[in-house]
Amino acid sequence: MLSNSLVELDRAHLVHPVASYRGHERRGVRVLKSGSGATITDASGRRLIDGFAGLWCVNAGYGQNSIVEAATRQLRELPYATGYFGLGSEPAIRLAAELAERAPGDLNHVYFTLGGSDAVDSTVRFIRYYYNAKGLPQKDQFISIEQGYHGSSTVGAGLTALPAFHAGFGVPLDWQHKIPSHYAYRNPAGSDPQAIIAASLTALRGKVDELGADRVAAFYAEPIQGSGGVLVPPPGWMKAMRHLCSELDILFVADEVITGFGRTGPLFACSEDGVIPDLMTVAKGLTSGYAPMGAVLMSDDVYDTIADGAGASAVGHGYTYSAHPVSAAIGLEVLRLYEAGLLENGRKAGARLMEGLRSLSEHPLVGDVRGRGMLAAIELVVDKERKIPLPASADPSRRIFDRAWDNGLVIRAFGNGVLGYAPPLCCTHDEIDAIVERTRMTLDQTLEDPDVRAAMS
Repeated sequence: MLSNSLVELDRAHLVHPVASYRGHERRGVRVLKSGSGATITDASGRRLIDGFAGLWCVNAGYGQNSIVEAATRQLRELPYATGYFGLGSEPAIRLAAELAERAPGDLNHVYFTLGGSDAVDSTVRFIRYYYNAKGLPQKDQFISIEQGYHGSSTVGAGLTALPAFHAGFGVPLDWQHKIPSHYAYRNPAGSDPQAIIAASLTALRGKVDELGADRVAAFYAEPIQGSGGVLVPPPGWMKAMRHLCSELDILFVADEVITGFGRTGPLFACSEDGVIPDLMTVAKGLTSGYAPMGAVLMSDDVYDTIADGAGASAVGHGYTYSAHPVSAAIGLEVLRLYEAGLLENGRKAGARLMEGLRSLSEHPLVGDVRGRGMLAAIELVVDKERKIPLPASADPSRRIFDRAWDNGLVIRAFGNGVLGYAPPLCCTHDEIDAIVERTRMTLDQTLEDPDVRAAMS
């Protein structure tokens, strides 16, 4: 009765993100009740392995008592502290210092947000201010990458390059531009890593020439393109793009909202790539999803230029909940857990995950298996040689998600037939093996789908 009433209340009142509103009303909500480790339990008592860590974010796993205790202590002591008026709180100050200590290079200055979207928005405002302070207001054009994701706020959705985030919203804005993705499986340059890197460098240089070298402000890149289908660039791609940005006098922004905090292995993917960006955005794993929080990390040069440009004047950018003490207390404890063993477990689990998913490569529907650490994808096709994707009539985003759910597994099922994986770093070997086996079951069931069989004939 309780579950049914919740379904009706949800149908009547709760607007869900990135959903067909009418479609959701017809199907109704699946109510989640509890979580422990890498598993979640729904309102009917069904237990599933969360192969996607919520939304790429519950990196530490569910039910970590020490995180709950850290939040509870902070709630009792000081549940809120503004960062306005020169005020602050100990957890936020300490978390900023801990992040700066661990971040690549001279990313020594941290501005806290509520999540990834407003972190990206904040970078745009900081970059505009930076160039105005340098006396270069004409540098107002921004470049990102096709199939990239940089949030769904008005500004961030324009930097994002996925059709669902543009349709009906009037974005991208006229100062937001794109270059092709490195997408190795379907790259016109072929699969050779150096050819892909060369093509991306040529595309960025060409876009800057087109817009005018004195007009381009910044270039945004994810170490791995997450919502675009877990697209992994060739080794050296990030470093090559970063070097070109330095040559062209463009700020390089690394969006680590998904890849940060052990998702690809190390605390930050940029460290593994050998890249020091000018600005870096993080969120999700920052608090393991236990409370909303994101951050912008900025280099000494960016910070000093803004600070010196403002002088005695206030820099007019702020959020009520920036540097929230409860979120910061959670972030500190999550960081401790990462370094107390979760990062190491994630590296081992990630190697096992990739090995297990690659063992599915011979399945008739599997065209590509890709990933790094605990961030992976399988791309399904109906013709391996010609790389023909699953037909739209097969409704892969809905049917595959439903089949996996019925098999006791939560994954991300993209509309083009890509399956996304981002399990909690606390996964055991048995849980990783179960993710692979339940995926195999889901693939076999999808192979029997009449729409899929018809497309393969």
